Amino acid sequence: MAKQGGQTITLANRSVRELAHRLIEAAPTGAVVNIKEAARTSDQNAKMWAMLSDIARAKPMGRVLSTEVWKALFMNAAGFTCTFEPTLDGRGVIPLGFKSSRLSKSEFSDLIECMHAFAAEHDITFTDPVERKAA
Repeated sequence: MAKQGGQTITLANRSVRELAHRLIEAAPTGAVVNIKEAARTSDQNAKMWAMLSDIARAKPMGRVLSTEVWKALFMNAAGFTCTFEPTLDGRGVIPLGFKSSRLSKSEFSDLIECMHAFAAEHDITFTDPVERKAA
């Protein structure tokens, strides 16, 4: 029997849900089903990096950090597990752990809201016109 790939379905409406039921009924014993919330969108990701760049440029509290480190700090502040490990040469740290690419849409929204709150507290203006209105 030829090996077949899986099938991804977005449960967008009743007919797609019915298709999912039919596929489950037809699935062989031992098949795996994984139902999860949709992952973050490309637009959300682009928005996050633009916001992180604005925050890094603002150097709040005198902190000169890369956008990658700011992202890890916000992941932690938003309640997502993240740790830091010293670099091999001992001159800094790198963020490890939970990746933003694994966040669902709603989790990503929580992360962006955390960034908005921080920006408001530190008088950071976002360069994106949409973000300027929200902040």
